[in-house]
Formats: sequence, structure tokens, C-alpha cells
Amino acid sequence: MSSLLESCKLMDQSSSALSTVAIASAALSCEAARANLSAFDLTDSGDGSVSKEDIGVSSDIKVLLNSSKLAVSSNKGDDKVNTDSFSKIPVVYGNVREAVKSLHSVIRVVSNSGEKLGGKVLHLCFELRNLGEDSLQRVRSNLGSVGVEGLKGIFEKECLSEESLRNGVKLAVEAGLEKDYVKLVKDVELVLRIVWKIVAWEAVSAFFVLEGVEFLNEKTGGKGGEFDGGNVKAEKKKKKKVLLGKGTSVIVEMIKDRLMSKGEGLEKIVEEFLSFLDPKSADFDGLLKKVKEILESNESRRIPKTPKGTRDFAKEQMTIRKKAFSIITKVFERHCATALDTPAFELKETLTGKYGEDSKLIYDLADQGGELCSLRYDLTVPFSRYVAMNGLTSFKRYHIDKVWRRDNPSKGRYREFYQCDFDIAGQYEKMGPDFEVVRILSEVLNALNIGDYEIKLNHRKLLDGVLEICGVPPAKFRTICSSIDKLDKQSFEQVKKEMVEEKGLSVETADKIGTFVKIRGPPLELLSKIMGGTEGSELLKHNASKEALGDLSILFDALYKSRCIDKVVFDLSLARGLDYYTGVIFEAAFKGGVQVGSIGAGGRYDNLIGNFGTKQVPAVGMSLGIERVLTIMEEKAQNQAVRATETQVLVAILGDKLAVAAELVSELWDVDIKAEYKVHKKVMKHIEYAIDSKIPWMVIVGERELNEGIVKLKNIETTTEEAIPRSNLVGELQQRLKLDP
Repeated sequence: MSSLLESCKLMDQSSSALSTVAIASAALSCEAARANLSAFDLTDSGDGSVSKEDIGVSSDIKVLLNSSKLAVSSNKGDDKVNTDSFSKIPVVYGNVREAVKSLHSVIRVVSNSGEKLGGKVLHLCFELRNLGEDSLQRVRSNLGSVGVEGLKGIFEKECLSEESLRNGVKLAVEAGLEKDYVKLVKDVELVLRIVWKIVAWEAVSAFFVLEGVEFLNEKTGGKGGEFDGGNVKAEKKKKKKVLLGKGTSVIVEMIKDRLMSKGEGLEKIVEEFLSFLDPKSADFDGLLKKVKEILESNESRRIPKTPKGTRDFAKEQMTIRKKAFSIITKVFERHCATALDTPAFELKETLTGKYGEDSKLIYDLADQGGELCSLRYDLTVPFSRYVAMNGLTSFKRYHIDKVWRRDNPSKGRYREFYQCDFDIAGQYEKMGPDFEVVRILSEVLNALNIGDYEIKLNHRKLLDGVLEICGVPPAKFRTICSSIDKLDKQSFEQVKKEMVEEKGLSVETADKIGTFVKIRGPPLELLSKIMGGTEGSELLKHNASKEALGDLSILFDALYKSRCIDKVVFDLSLARGLDYYTGVIFEAAFKGGVQVGSIGAGGRYDNLIGNFGTKQVPAVGMSLGIERVLTIMEEKAQNQAVRATETQVLVAILGDKLAVAAELVSELWDVDIKAEYKVHKKVMKHIEYAIDSKIPWMVIVGERELNEGIVKLKNIETTTEEAIPRSNLVGELQQRLKLDP
């Protein structure tokens, strides 16, 4: 075991060094191919959809290529050079970094078994193969562009190929299956050596594309001619020196210094070059140290970051968010609700026990020696606490604010996000508030114009009836509901496995549940079918489910008359995992191209408010998954012009007189015209800013206009300009803005 551990430690060190040198080789290839750098424009979106290692690789490549005139930025250049071998670098190299870190973490625990070590080593082997194949593509591409004859022939003698990598991986897999972990490590060491050679050849081939002719001419004193295994032509004209990146230029100079005084002939130079990149050579540590220094100088490594699962919103995103919140508020106020705000944190005891299995996601605040508090998990429990605390018996309110959940971030799932809630508490006509909140959810989604969606609807008492009929013990109702709630993401077989193996149901009980939860369809038709079918006869014998079917009959009739039932689907698999639901439950799902999951949900919770006070106050509410809705809206807005501000007029002062700008723009602000000012000598700077910011009108004032007591009014769209008296400015603008659509 000790020898196996030592071998793994050596592999860990070598792989770690490879992951650094490979970045430098790839950066040189980017310049050799004049690659488009758009693949490296990765940022942390906060939802975990982009790996931190992928972002790190992209950042390191950009540091090495900073100020390069060869590799082009994402908004210019030829897309033909943005091939797979470059676009895959962040993911392929990021995966290697993750595999190396994973192996390193296991090695640190000496007690780990050979099986655990073997699993990590084999994982690394697969990722090394991917890196080798990716690098090999660029080697061949570089050799096709190199201006030095004979280099390709030297490479071909090495017999480096995808087949050699695959054979090495095959041997490692066989050793792993036989649990021969010593042989497994040796086989992976062989793959690692092959990948080292390929990465070294990537550096060699890229160097000769970038500097080969010039370097060989310099080495032969500018004479050119035959060159032991190669041929290079002396250049009559001195080529204009093309600037490499700040990082790659340092690496290239190190290579040139090393090769200039070593060996003659192309084969000898290549041999010396490959030796320089051999981890066993005396000079390798110096090269590795220099590359690390360059990468660690990366300023972005020191720039503060947002916590995991959170985001900043730029001006374009904020424009879309403000518009969405305005639309939602308008719908909520159309239904005569009152706005409410509650603290961002509550007493821990207020939140505890309200969210079932999700209670583990509550963010607890550090004990400061006083009350134990937690960040609010949703807006419903604080609303219920408010109603009980103030002794209210009826209250229709809306609340738009942030909530926090200690979840694992993933695409569309964050730790900090907004919720938009509408709730009705109090005694009303049967199913009246339930109808209204479903109608409100439909109105909001229609008003936001996101595209096609459906609202799945069920009844908690009906679901409880199904579970009782199927033989589920009452103590397991809530935990089985949590399993059923996963059916929108997992197959029934997966959910069945969880119910049987983890939650102790019999296979027969789980199968019987399956016959019910697979029922879904148009509300009125399906309800009629259930009431007259076999399933209905069982449900109608059960008091709670019979009551639920009666509630749904009233609700579906109201939704039909309200002309929004076409968006509703009666779905017996809908469970909603929260413990406090007691009646109707519903969930909206987007049916368009963007995969975002649930975009809104809600239901009836008649007992929650009573948990905080002396009297029970029934309530029903809905919550819009605004972050996911905004993802859809942002996707739709990608090809549309989004104005970050509502500026109507730009006051453009030609010169440096702030006082003139202050006087003019203040007159416009005083009459509620949305205006901003710029002070600059060049008129084109003002016009470019107005066009970029999509500002429709400009007021232009220079020395001549000041002397003549006029201003120039410019329409940006039509480009027409008109001189008007300075005293008429406000009136003229008010008139023109009134006429603008």
C-alpha cells in the first residue's frame, strides 16, 4: 500500500505540472492559429452551470495572451479559426484540473483504500486522454502551417497518436477491473508520459510557426540555407514584428535563450526543446516556476468575487428586471392587494418545521449571544406570522423581495433570489380565493409574454386519499409526497426505487401509487372520467378525497368561466413537498425552448397561520419563480436592443463649461424630462454616446450657440438638426416628446 501511495504522489505532482504547462502550450497554439478567443469568455453566473476550473483555465489563457495581436478577441476575427480544438480547451483542461485535485485530496488521507485511490487514478487517466487528443489536433494543425521543412518528419518518428492513448487507457481499465492497482498506476503513468510528449510537441510546433524562420535565421547568422534535416530560406525583407501576448512572449524568450546556445541542426534543436519540457530535466523547474508566476500575476485572481449561488446584475439585466417587476405589480394591484414588507430574517423558531425535508436548506445566522435567527426561506411563512401577530382575520397582500436557501447552485437555481407572492387570508366563498390566485398566476405569465406554459393542478386531500387507498401509513404521507414531487424530474421507476429502498414501502404499494400518479389531462374531462371510473369509485368512498373532488369541480367551473382553464392540467402526480399545504396545489411550467423547471407555484394552507396565533385563518397563495422567468426574458431579449436607461434628452456641451450644462439640464429635470449631460469638445463623441445609449434627442450648445442665444435640437433617428431660441428649449422639447411614440 505504501509503494502504491508513493506512486500516486509522484503522479499527482507530474499531472499538476502538466496541467500548468499544457495551458502555456495551448496559448502558444492560439497565437499560431490566430484563434478566436470567444471560447474563453467564461464568467461565473452564480448558479454552478459553469465549472470554477473551466473559468480558471479560460482566465489563465487570457492572461498569457493579454495584449496579443495574433489571437483575436471574441467580437472580431474569422470564425473559421474557432475550431473544436480551441473551443473545448476550457472544459477539457478544467476537467483535468478537477481530476488532479480529486486525486490529491484522496492521497492526503493515508488510510484511503487501494480501491478509492484506483478510482481517482482511473478518472484522471480518462481526462488525460481527452487532453492528449485535444492537444494532438493542434499539433497537426500547427505542423501544417509551419515554415520549416523537416519538422513534420521528426514528429512522425515519435509515433504519437490517438491510438497509443486509447491503448494505454484500455490497459488501465483492464487493470482496474482486475483490482490490480499497482499495475493500474503503472499503466496510467504510461498514458501520462504520452500526454507529456504531445503537450511538449504542441509547444514545439507552435513555437516554430510563430518564431521558427526568424529564430533559425538568427541562429545561422541570417544566412538561411540547408539545416541538418531541415531547410529555411533567408528572408530578404525584415518582417514587421508581430506582438505576442505578455505571457507567451516571456515563455518564447525563455525558449529562445535555451535553444540559441544549444546544438546545431533541426533534430538537435527539437531534441533540446523537448528536453526543456521534460519534468525530469534540470531546467524544467525554472520554466514551470516562470509559467506559474505569470498565471499568478493574473489580477482577476485577486478581484473579489460574489458568494456561490449569488449574482450581480448589469444595467441591461436590471432594465429587464425592472420591467418584469412593474408588470407583476400592476397585475397584483389590479386585484386590489396591499403591499407588505417583512424583515429579511426571522426568529429561527418561526421557520423551523414548516418546510418538511427542505428545512435543512434554511440559512441560520451565527449566534451573537441573543436571539437565534435565520434568513427567510420564503415569503409565505413571514406573511402568516404577520397575520397571526396582528390578529388579522382577512388580508389580501402581495410581497416582492429576496429569499435565501442553502441549496446546491445549478442552472436556474440560486442561493439568493427574488420571489413575487400574492396571498389571500380569511373566510370567503368556497374556492373563491383559490380560483383568483390561479387566475392571477395565469394573468402574470400572459402579461410577461414569455411564451407557452401550463399550470399543473392537484389537491392535497386527494393525494392523501390516494396514499391511504394504496396502503401508505399516515406517518409516511409527507415523506412519500416528497418522493412523488420528483416525478417532473425523474422517471416513476427512479421514484419507486426511492419509495421502496429508502422509505420502506412495499413494491405492491408503490406500484398502486403509480396507477394513480400517472393520471393527467384536461381538468373538466379528466374530473368527469375519474368521477365515473374505477379510480373514482375508490376515491369517492374516502371522505377527504371525495371532499377534494367536490372542491376541484367548483374550481374548474370557475376557471372555465374565467377563460383561463386552457392553460390548466389536472395532474395527480403533483405533490408540492412543503408540509403546510392542506388543499389545492398548483405549479406552472414553461413549455418553450429554455429549460428552467418550475416558474410558479402555490396552494392552500389553512393551518399555517394558526400555528402562530390563537385562531385559525385559512389562506391560499401563489409565488412566481421570477428568477427563472427572467432567464426566459433575457434569452428572448438577446437579439433585441435593450435600453439600460430611459434618458429622453442628452444635453451636449461643446467645451468645458459645467455651469452651462448644469443650468440647461436642471431646467429639464424641473419639468420631469429624463435628461443627462456630457461636457466634451468633440461633437462626434456626444453623437456616438447618444446613438450607443439609444437617446432620441440631443441639445447641442457650443460657443457660437451661447453667443447667439440659441441651442441646436437634434433628432438622433432622423439626424435632422434645428436651431431654436434658448428661451424656447423646454417648451419645444415638451411638445416633441409628447409627439414621440
